[in-house]
Amino acid sequence: MIIQPIINIAEICALHGIEQAVICPGSRSAPLTLAFARHPKIKTFVIPDERSAGFIGLGLAQSRQKAVAIICTSGTAVANLYPSIIEAYYQRVPILILTADRPPEWIDQQDGQTIRQKNIFQNHVVGSLQFPVSFDHEDAVWHAEKMISQAIIQTSGKIQGPVHVNVPIREPFYPSPEEEFHYSTELKIIKSSNFKTEVKETLARDLVKEITNHEKVMVLVGQSQISEELKTILGNIQKKLKWIVVGDITANIDGLNHPITKHDIILKDHVDIEHYKPDLLITFGQSVLSKTLKNYLRGEHIAEHWSIGIENDSTDSFKSLTRKINLDAEVFFQIVEEYGSVSNNKQIAFFNHWTKKELQANAFIEEFFKIENHSELHAVYKLMQQLPHNCHLHLANSMPVRYANLLGISNKVKVAVWSNRGTSGIDGCLSTCVGHTINSTSLNILLTGDMAFFYDRNGLWHNYIPKNLRIVLLNNHGGGIFRLINGPKQLEELEEYFETKQHLNAANTARDFGMKYFSLKNIEFLPELLNQFFKVEAGPSILEIETDPSINQKVFEEFNHKTAQLWN
Repeated sequence: MIIQPIINIAEICALHGIEQAVICPGSRSAPLTLAFARHPKIKTFVIPDERSAGFIGLGLAQSRQKAVAIICTSGTAVANLYPSIIEAYYQRVPILILTADRPPEWIDQQDGQTIRQKNIFQNHVVGSLQFPVSFDHEDAVWHAEKMISQAIIQTSGKIQGPVHVNVPIREPFYPSPEEEFHYSTELKIIKSSNFKTEVKETLARDLVKEITNHEKVMVLVGQSQISEELKTILGNIQKKLKWIVVGDITANIDGLNHPITKHDIILKDHVDIEHYKPDLLITFGQSVLSKTLKNYLRGEHIAEHWSIGIENDSTDSFKSLTRKINLDAEVFFQIVEEYGSVSNNKQIAFFNHWTKKELQANAFIEEFFKIENHSELHAVYKLMQQLPHNCHLHLANSMPVRYANLLGISNKVKVAVWSNRGTSGIDGCLSTCVGHTINSTSLNILLTGDMAFFYDRNGLWHNYIPKNLRIVLLNNHGGGIFRLINGPKQLEELEEYFETKQHLNAANTARDFGMKYFSLKNIEFLPELLNQFFKVEAGPSILEIETDPSINQKVFEEFNHKTAQLWN
């Protein structure tokens, strides 16, 4: 007999607006599976591999910034969700994890598929709850219903993120044929409202007055999907106050008139390095990708660093944090826009210096790629120049996200950029993109390397491959990044122990999952191939670009050498 409070978990989720659930097949989780599968207001996706399922759920939630439920059976199946939960935690993506479990009396009794699941994710969730195992008293039913509301509220609270509810279930957990299956009516749920923090006029004026004491202000945007409203505000601030706005490709600031995105090239200007230093650094968003920028700011001992955001933390990525301002970024910059005065001469010179260098870096990139060769760097450059308008670009970790960040996107198109930079692992890049694409009507393009792609092939092992999915696979038959970073490339063990050579290509993968397969042998034909690849009628497709890692290394080193020469 299925216990009614477990069936009602799905109904409470629906009442809270959860519309999607990822289900991993299993027996112990049958009551949860049936509760969600039969609910008329919840769309379900059955994903056999729990690790891929977790990342697909991450992508679904990420695309809409709305909580998604993930249902999983007991035992090591639960542990396979952990990588995606960690990524969701550091990206602040709302996910409700519901794991079936053995009843407490059978833990550590050598029973099958039984591990210590309670609080298993406790270091990487915003909430960890244990569902009741017995409902003999009406207070237990009240407690169970309240717990699910609490969990859903926590996923989207002040600090968004994953919440785990562990659900012990006793047998029998399959309903008998004659058993009535229904959701309780008039369930009481708890709802929460989030409000942006407002600031009194006097405090706003004081805040801006304090900012004016600084002569060179830099705004650094971490990984984010900033709203068009905030972009407009930042644009107005740039016109009025001449503040520079710096960000990686994952910051999505390309819509600004004067974004600084080529800092990896600019900061090789060691002769003029002092001129790039702000005396007030204002940051918001999540992690910064560029190691060059992080090392520069960490080494410069910035006088004042203000971190903006409603989360009550004191993350100090650049070892310079002096003030945490608990305001929504949009509210903070609205204050600056409204009360900020005319810029000073040093700020104008600071702005002009950075923007001039940005233009020079862009001109250098354009000139460098006039001479073609069959390397990953050239392939990525051509891809970035040819991205369709209003597409979503997903960047796998390792070299793809670094290449893209180095080269940037053409300012002729509007592109939303996504990447699993919470923990920067390769393990779920494909699966996350698939989940995101399911919720999108636009073209979604994943740029990935071979190690990330083949590691996560089970992200395609299901029945929901979207027609608007395009995968660009850079296959150098190993971990090519180890030839491009200092340390491993000098070692005699490079090929066997770091690159981990492999001889696969994606033709069989495309065939197995019913995807169209394109293969590029000559970089000259890439633009023509991309035209076909991006067409709607192409459907879900893989474009594989096989390259020689030694050529990739040579071209990348030449690019870096010439960027250093640019400023001499």
